[in-house]
Amino acid sequence: MSEWLKEHAWKACVRRKAYRGFESRPLRHAIPETPTCFGAPLNWLRGVGEINIKIGRDQKKAQPILKESDMKTKNYIAIEDKYGAHNYHPLDVVITKAKGIWAWDVDGKKYLDFLSAYSAVNQGHCHPRIVKALQNQAKNLTLTSRAFRNDQWPLLAKELCQMTGFDMVLPMNSGAEAVETAIKTARKWGYQKKGIAQDKAEIIACANNFHGRTIAVISFSTEPLYRKDFGPFAPGFIVIPYGDAQALEKAITPNTAAFLVEPYQAEAGILMPSPGYFRKAKEICEKSNVLFIADEIQTGLGRTGKLFAYEHEGFKPDMVIIGKSLGGGCYPISAVLSTNDILGVFKPGEHGSTFGGNPLACAVARESLRVIKEEKLVKNAENQGKYFLKRLKALKSKHIKDVRGKGLLVGIELKPAAGGARRFCEALKDAGLLCKETHEHVIRFAPPLIIQKEELDWAFERIQKVFKDFET
Repeated sequence: MSEWLKEHAWKACVRRKAYRGFESRPLRHAIPETPTCFGAPLNWLRGVGEINIKIGRDQKKAQPILKESDMKTKNYIAIEDKYGAHNYHPLDVVITKAKGIWAWDVDGKKYLDFLSAYSAVNQGHCHPRIVKALQNQAKNLTLTSRAFRNDQWPLLAKELCQMTGFDMVLPMNSGAEAVETAIKTARKWGYQKKGIAQDKAEIIACANNFHGRTIAVISFSTEPLYRKDFGPFAPGFIVIPYGDAQALEKAITPNTAAFLVEPYQAEAGILMPSPGYFRKAKEICEKSNVLFIADEIQTGLGRTGKLFAYEHEGFKPDMVIIGKSLGGGCYPISAVLSTNDILGVFKPGEHGSTFGGNPLACAVARESLRVIKEEKLVKNAENQGKYFLKRLKALKSKHIKDVRGKGLLVGIELKPAAGGARRFCEALKDAGLLCKETHEHVIRFAPPLIIQKEELDWAFERIQKVFKDFET
C-alpha cells in the first residue's frame, strides 16, 4: 500500500473514530501493511467517512447523506421503488400529514382527499375523537389475543348489534379476512343447518366483483389481473352476471349455501343494479333456503347515504360484512354480522384470529361508530351526495360517457377515446384534488363524509377545469 494511500485512509477512519487503536500513535509507524477499518481491509473500502478513497492520485468528496428532513417527493419515490414490492401503482404524491378532508405532501402542497383510502376514512383523517380513543387505549392495553377476555370487545359487540339490528358479530382485522370468515360461516351453516353433503357446498358470486385478494376470493374473481399466475384456485364457487335475478335463480342448486354480493360494485367502476334487483334476489334466496351475504366493506357505514347500501332497497341480508371505516382510518378492524342461528354454528377453536377483537381496535371502532352517529355523517353523505352528483351530471365534456353514484360514492365513466382515467387523475392531483382511476376508464370520487358544500364546489371547479383542458 502506498504511503499516500495509508495516510489518507488512516485520516478517514480517525474522522469516523473507526481506526482500531492507532489514533494516538505516529502515523508512519502505526499503519500495518493491510490496515483495517470496521474490520475490513482498507484497500477494499470505498467512500468511508467524508472522503472516497480511490486508487490513484485523485480523491473526491463523497456525496453527503441526505437527511430525512431534507427529502423531497422524488427521493421517497426512488426509495420505495427500489425497496418496496411493485404491487401497487400509486399516484406520485407522498403524503406526510392529513386532517379532516385535507392532506399535505412532503413538499408542503395541500390537497383535498377525494378517495378517503377507499372509504376507510369516512370520518375524516385523524379525527380528534378517534385519535384520542386510540391514544387512551394504547396507554392501558393493546392486545390480549382471544386466549383471554378484554373489556372493549364485549362492548363493541353489543354496540354494533344494537346499531345494526343483528344478533351476533364475529371480529376480524382486514376486509379480506372478514370475507373469508363469511364464506366459512356459510359453508358450515350449509352443512349443519341445510344438510348439504360434506365438501359439496357452493357459493354464488357476481362477475366484476371485488371481495379481496386471498386465494379463495380470487378464485371467483373475473378480473384476469387478479388471477394470472396465482392458480390453482379453490373450488365451490359459481359466478353469475351482476344484477341478473334470473341468472341467480337458475344457478341455485340443492348444494347452494349462499349468495355473496356487493350492493354497489365500487372497484368495478361504481356499478349499480336496476331498482328492485336486491329485493327480488332476497326473495329467491329465501325461497331456496340460501343465505344472502352483503359485502358492505366499502359501501357500509354511511358511504351511500344510508348506514348500509342494502337499506336503499328496503330489505335485510342474512349476513353483512363490514370493515374499512369501522376503524375510523386509524386502525384495521372488520367484522361479520348475522343472526344467532347462523354465527352460532362456530365452536371454540374452529375459527379465529390473534388480533381479531383486540382491545385497541375495539376502542377505536366504538368511537368511530359514535362519530358516525353523533355527527350525522350518514345524513350528510346523503345530502352532499345528491348535490355533488347533480353538479357532475351537468358537466359537459366530449370525454364523459356516464356519471353515476349514490351518496358520496360517485364515478365518472370516460369514453375509450379519452385516453384512460389515469391521466385525468394525475391532472386532478396537480390541481390539488386526490382521486383514483378504477378499471381504466372510471374516475372514482369518494371524499370523507364530513365534507361540506363549499368544499365540494372547490373540488368541482378543479374537475371542470381539468375536463376543459382535455377538450383540446
